[in-house]
Amino acid sequence: MRPYAMMVNLENKRCAVVGGGQVAERKIASLLAAGAAVSVVSPSCTALIREWEQAGKLTLRLRPFVPDDVADAVLVIAATSDPAVNLAVYEACGPQQWINVADRPDLCSFTVPSVVERGDLTVAISTGGNNPGLAKKMRRQLEAWIGPEYEDYTLFLGKMRRRVLALDKLSPANKRAILAELLDDRFLHWTRSGEIERRDREAEAVVAGWLERQEET
Repeated sequence: MRPYAMMVNLENKRCAVVGGGQVAERKIASLLAAGAAVSVVSPSCTALIREWEQAGKLTLRLRPFVPDDVADAVLVIAATSDPAVNLAVYEACGPQQWINVADRPDLCSFTVPSVVERGDLTVAISTGGNNPGLAKKMRRQLEAWIGPEYEDYTLFLGKMRRRVLALDKLSPANKRAILAELLDDRFLHWTRSGEIERRDREAEAVVAGWLERQEET
C-alpha cells in the first residue's frame, strides 16, 4: 500500500519516545522542534536528553518500559537497541495511535523521512523504509541544490502572496498571473546575490504594472 504523504502539526500533542540513546535523541529533537509534548521512557539516557528534562522541555522516566507509558500518546516512537522492547511498545499501541519502530518498517504506521529544511521550506524524501541510505544520499544532493537563500526567498514569496491576495482591485486571474511572475528565477537570483532591495523593488513594480493594466481595461 502506498503511504499517504502529509505534514503534521504536533504542537502540544502528546508524543512518547521509548529509548534514550542517540537514535532516540534525534527523534526527540525533531519532536521538540515541532512543539510536541514529549515523554521519554528509558533506564538510561544521553546527557542531552537529561538536559532537556532539566530544562522542562520533556518528561523523563528513567526505568524500563511498561504498556501504560504510551496509553495517552497520539504518536509513539520505539527507538531502543532491544528488539523485544521495541516489539512490546508496538503491541502496547492501539489502532488509533501512530507508531514508528526503529529498524522495523513492517511494524510502522508511519515512517520519518529524510528532510531538507530552509526556514518554512521543507523537502521530505522517503523510500518507504526500504533504503534509508538512499534517502540520506538524496538529501545531501538536495542540500547542495537548495541553498540557505531559500529561507529568505520563501519568506519573500509568502509576503508577496499575502500582499497580492489582499488587493481587492485585482481580478483572481490577474492575481494568479502576478504570483506566477514572482516565481521567475530572477527573484531567486537577487535573493541569492544579496540584492534584496532590487528584488523587492522589482516585485512591487510587477504588482504596479498589473494594477495599471487592469485599470486600462
